[in-house]
Amino acid sequence: MKKIAFVTYHKAPNLTADDALALAPLKQFDVAAIPAIWDDMQVDWKAFDAVVMRSCWDYHYKPRDFRGWIGHLEQLKITVWNPVEILRWNMDKAYLRELAAKGAAIPPTVWIEAGSSIDLRALLSANGFEQAVIKPTISATAYQTFRTSFSTAHRDQSHLDLILRASGAMVQQFVDAVTSNGEWSILFFGGKCSHAVLKRPRDGDFRVQADFGGTSHRLEPSPELIKQAEAILSLIDQPLLYARVDGFDLDGKFVLLELELLEPALFLEMDEPAPQRFAAALAALV
Repeated sequence: MKKIAFVTYHKAPNLTADDALALAPLKQFDVAAIPAIWDDMQVDWKAFDAVVMRSCWDYHYKPRDFRGWIGHLEQLKITVWNPVEILRWNMDKAYLRELAAKGAAIPPTVWIEAGSSIDLRALLSANGFEQAVIKPTISATAYQTFRTSFSTAHRDQSHLDLILRASGAMVQQFVDAVTSNGEWSILFFGGKCSHAVLKRPRDGDFRVQADFGGTSHRLEPSPELIKQAEAILSLIDQPLLYARVDGFDLDGKFVLLELELLEPALFLEMDEPAPQRFAAALAALV
C-alpha cells in the first residue's frame, strides 16, 4: 500500500472533516493517506511515496518558512501534488496578472509592490474605482482583506500602509455581481470538472468564506461557464491533481477571482461522488 502525506496545519492535525472524506475511497486504490503538519520538524517526509497539499491554512502567516519547506521537499526529490513549481507560483496572487496577460478575465486591478508609499484616495480616483477590495498578494481566507471606497479611503489608508510594510497588495475594483450573483467555485480533479458550489456572503458583507458568515450551496453552473473555467485552467502547462477556479458570472462571462492550486477546500461533502473522483485522480498519479 502506498503511503501519501496529506499536508495539514496545527489547527487540523487530523485533517479537516472535508479532506477526511477522501481517506476511505483512497484505500480502495491501495493508497493510505496520512495527516502530516507541514511545519512539524518531526515528520520524515522521505517516508512517503508522495506529498499532497491540503489544509496548510497558515502558510500566509509565515511565507518564508513555507517557501523554504517546499524547497526542501524539492531538494529531497519528493513527489508533490500539486508540483512545487506550481505551489510557489500560486502562493502570490500576482499570478493573476500573468493569467490576465494570457487572456483570463479578472476585475480591473492595480498591483502595488511591497514597501511602496501610495495615496489610496488618489489611486481610487485615478482608476475610477468608486469602491474597491484590497488584499495582500500573499493571503488566505480573506486575511487582511477589506473593502474601501473613495469616501472612506482616508480612514482606510493606515490599513493599506500596514499591508505594504509586509507584502505587496492588490487593489481590485469592487463588482456588485460578487454579492448579487455569488461566487462560483468550480472543482477539477486530474484536469476534469468534478462539481461546483456557489458561495454567497452574508447580508452586508462581501466575503464569501464561512468564517465571515458566508454560505455555500451545491449548484450546476452553465456549460458555458464551465467551458470558460476550463479555458483558464488550460493556461497552466503542468499536470494538476486538483484545481479550484473561483470567479463570478458577469452577463455570461466568467470573471476570475482566484485560481486555487495550493490549499483550497474541495467541498467534497457537497457532492457524494466527489471523494471517489478525487481518490481516482490521485491514485492515477501515484
